[in-house]
Amino acid sequence: MKKYALGVAAAAVAVVTQSPSASADKLDQVLERLNAIEQRDAQLAKENAELKARLNRMESKKSAPPVVVQAAPAGPRVVSVPPPGGPVKTAAFDLDANGHYYLEHKHGDPLTFYTPGGEITAYGNLDVSIDDTSKNVGTLNLNGASAPVGNFGWMPAISTNLSYLGVRGFQRLPGMESNFVYQLELGFDISATPGLKESNSSLSDTVNGTLFNRNTYIGFASPEWGAVKIGKTDAPYKTSTSAFNPFAGQIGDYGVIMGNTGGDNRVEFGTRLDHAIWYESPSIHGFQFNALFAPGQNRDTDSSNIAAGESDCAGGNVPQSGGNLPVACNDGSFSNAVSANLSFTHNAFYATVAYERHEAVNRQSDITAMYGASSLATLPSAYAQNLFNEDVAAEDAFKVAALYHFSTGTTFGGIFEMMHRYVPADLDFQNERSRNGSWLFVSQQLTPIDSIHFGWGHAFTAVGDPGQHNSSTQTTLDGFGTYALNLNAADMVTASYKRMLSPNLTWYTAVAATFNGSSAHYDLGAGGRGVTTDCHDAFGADGGYTSTPHCYTGTTIVGVSTGASWKF
Repeated sequence: MKKYALGVAAAAVAVVTQSPSASADKLDQVLERLNAIEQRDAQLAKENAELKARLNRMESKKSAPPVVVQAAPAGPRVVSVPPPGGPVKTAAFDLDANGHYYLEHKHGDPLTFYTPGGEITAYGNLDVSIDDTSKNVGTLNLNGASAPVGNFGWMPAISTNLSYLGVRGFQRLPGMESNFVYQLELGFDISATPGLKESNSSLSDTVNGTLFNRNTYIGFASPEWGAVKIGKTDAPYKTSTSAFNPFAGQIGDYGVIMGNTGGDNRVEFGTRLDHAIWYESPSIHGFQFNALFAPGQNRDTDSSNIAAGESDCAGGNVPQSGGNLPVACNDGSFSNAVSANLSFTHNAFYATVAYERHEAVNRQSDITAMYGASSLATLPSAYAQNLFNEDVAAEDAFKVAALYHFSTGTTFGGIFEMMHRYVPADLDFQNERSRNGSWLFVSQQLTPIDSIHFGWGHAFTAVGDPGQHNSSTQTTLDGFGTYALNLNAADMVTASYKRMLSPNLTWYTAVAATFNGSSAHYDLGAGGRGVTTDCHDAFGADGGYTSTPHCYTGTTIVGVSTGASWKF
């Protein structure tokens, strides 16, 4: 109305200063323009009021916040299940049914964004350390074997440890009481160039940094019944006790002892299982259950082929790896796998039982190595050939674990584990895969940003031992498999100090030592580090089937490490 009054005044001035006919014409034009402006203003005000009313209606109908179904504070298995419903675009600014724009940032979460009918979150971990480790600081008993080749003492190294990037999210499904969930995750190396994994004792066709080589899946999830997913993932047996391992990715990772049947860099029962399908239950009165099945996808009944669709043998490495003859998947390759755990959480207490089983685990290269043969046909006797044929058997592991968070900032926990390989009695003499293990740890929060951690793992003596380069257990291979007293028990002790430099950045310093029995060869760093310190010397640099690597038992392996981890 003010604009209208000003227009009238202007028109009056024009009337006084101009001729009557001209003044009348211009006055009519001004009044018409002012009337059009007022009509447009009224229309815009009406549209603005309608938009505000629409947004208010959507806000009043907005669903409740996401429901979180969590296995336990100790475990990483969390199923985030937002309420179901479908995306419905409105005419104004492409808002979805919940009033969010595409890739609108979610308040309170720096890396979560809205998608039409869902959310997507980015996450990751960047971890690099500077290490100094020695393969032996004590007296090495050679037992008549040749001395280690190369540097068997202290060696500095820079290692990338469990570094990864990923995205995870969900989409609501119209008319369904569940949501579509997904995760895409890749591991990468900060300090080394990506490529095929190779050492002087193993070869692998797995490339670190490829899309998507870590936990990756699609599935359906609901707060009422849980989640079903398909893809590849850390098995429930592994994740059920992840909170017991404050040293994950460090030189004293509990994978040096726990779940590690052979005492080397591979952790047989602390692994990621490919081409798997699994179920994660909701928490019911504190109880939560996970179960996984991974078909072997192996056309050979003895698991000696590479699984269909894979680049490596099941369990790791390629058929030509590590001097294992004949050339086949015969150094731990397996067929079908099952893994499960049941946990209970009540306030500061957490407990779990877990079980995992691998079918038709092929370890025939142990027999050819003992006899120095290259194939079944070159074994010296029918007895030896029978041992070769029998060395394909199921392996399983079972553990119980509990921890408690005290009000003093102290966390104490322990695990007892039993692992078994189901071979006939005539193979017991070389069965290093059947043994028990234990783990104890204590963590103390010193200040809101400082903490200290101590851990001790013990590998009990195994049923038998296949012998290594300088092992003294083997006394004869005359067809009876006679072995002297087996001394392959080991202990690993570790300590770590951590300081939070920011909510995401942690600096840590760790020390660790593994004390091997005279025929044991446990390492430091097993469980996912970029650089491990194991029993092998520098002999046989190619890592292939002609490498004949030398593994020395009875060592005392020691290391120190300092690094930083940025987790987001």
